[in-house]
Amino acid sequence: CPWQGPFHELSVHEAECSHPTKTGNELMDILDEMDQTRKKEMQLYNSIFSLLSFEKIGYTEVQFRPYRTDDFITRLYYETPRLTVLNQTWVLKARVNDSERNPNLSCKRTLSFQLILKSKVNSPMECSFLLLEGPYDDVKINPVIYHFVFSNESNETDYMALPIVDSVECNKLLAAKNINLRLFIFQIQK
Repeated sequence: CPWQGPFHELSVHEAECSHPTKTGNELMDILDEMDQTRKKEMQLYNSIFSLLSFEKIGYTEVQFRPYRTDDFITRLYYETPRLTVLNQTWVLKARVNDSERNPNLSCKRTLSFQLILKSKVNSPMECSFLLLEGPYDDVKINPVIYHFVFSNESNETDYMALPIVDSVECNKLLAAKNINLRLFIFQIQK
C-alpha cells in the first residue's frame, strides 16, 4: 500500500484500506505500475546526470513577477527580469491556466512557462533546460528536461507546463508575492 501519513492515523487507514482485499493479480498489476514509475524516474535521473557532464552548463535563480495585460479583458501573467546564462540574455514568461478567460472560476490551477532568448546568436544554439524549485521555496516540482534549438528566427519556446506536483502546490506559488525558481541550461555542443 502506498499510503503515507502520521502514525496516529495509521489505524484509521488500515480500517479503510482496500489493499488487503485485493486479489494476487490486482496486487501484481499495482506492483508492475510501481516498477514502471520507478523505471521512468531512473531514466530521468540518468538523463540529468548525463547533462551534468556537458561542457557548457549554466544556472541562475529566477524570480517571476506578476503583471496584468492591458487588454479589454485583463489577464495575469508572470515575467522575469532579463537574466544572463551561458553568456546569453534570457527572459522567462509564465501564465496561469494557459491564459484561460476566467481562471478564478476554476479551483484547478496550472502554470506554464516559456523560455525566450533575447541575445542574437551567430549559429543555432541547441539547449536542454529545466526549472526546479529555488533554495528558499518549498514547492514540489517534478524535474522535466525540455529541449529546444534557439536561433535568431526561432528564439522562444512554446509554453510548456511547469511540472508542479498538483494544484495545491500551484496555489502555494500563486499566493506568494513572487515566484522563485532555479533555471538550468545545458548547451549541446556539436
